[in-house]
Amino acid sequence: MSSGDLRRPTDRTCERCGREETWNADAESWRIVVADGERRAGNAYCVHEWDINGRFAPFDS
Repeated sequence: MSSGDLRRPTDRTCERCGREETWNADAESWRIVVADGERRAGNAYCVHEWDINGRFAPFDS
């Protein structure tokens, strides 16, 4: 990766309800994580607050 290349998150978790998603490159969309046979869907009515914040650097330094 050269300097200036765009980085994208591959996992995210809702800080309100705990929903967990991972990026599916083949489908080009986010998918709900399944762990130990359980879907980590959180609350269907939640306005999700994803854990992507100022610590995530979208460009490689």
